[in-house]
Amino acid sequence: MASHDQQYRAGQAKGQAEEKTNQMLGNVKDKAQQSKDQTSDTMGSAWDKTKESKDQSGSYMSEKAGQARDKASQMGQATKDKASQMAQSTKETAEAGKEKTGGMMQRTGETVKNMAAGATEAVKNTLGMGGGNEESGHTATGGTTGLGRETKTTTTTRRTNV
Repeated sequence: MASHDQQYRAGQAKGQAEEKTNQMLGNVKDKAQQSKDQTSDTMGSAWDKTKESKDQSGSYMSEKAGQARDKASQMGQATKDKASQMAQSTKETAEAGKEKTGGMMQRTGETVKNMAAGATEAVKNTLGMGGGNEESGHTATGGTTGLGRETKTTTTTRRTNV
């Protein structure tokens, strides 16, 4: 019954990790969209100002507008780069969470499998289906507990001819 609880908790942890990843990706996408919109607005405003300034001041203002446009373009690229970095970081965090959850589920499965094998051997030996009439020692080892400690189950059966 404990293994079922462990599997259930592992599944819950994996689901929560995926949900958190999806939320983080959603937040990153929202922020990237906001940055894109803000950059677009800034560039639109800069372009409008450029047209006005060019009409009013001639070449001097045209040069300044070109600089403003270049600066807005640089800001837009920096925003895109930052959003891309944030998305990559979120993706790596999500992958690490998935790997951690998968490893825990594998260890739990191995532990359950080894415990079942040990129990099967004990039942066979108890019912006299496990081998000859000599003293036998059976050991089942398996994996680690959730706390990193190794588990070991040993069953010894002594038979006498009756």
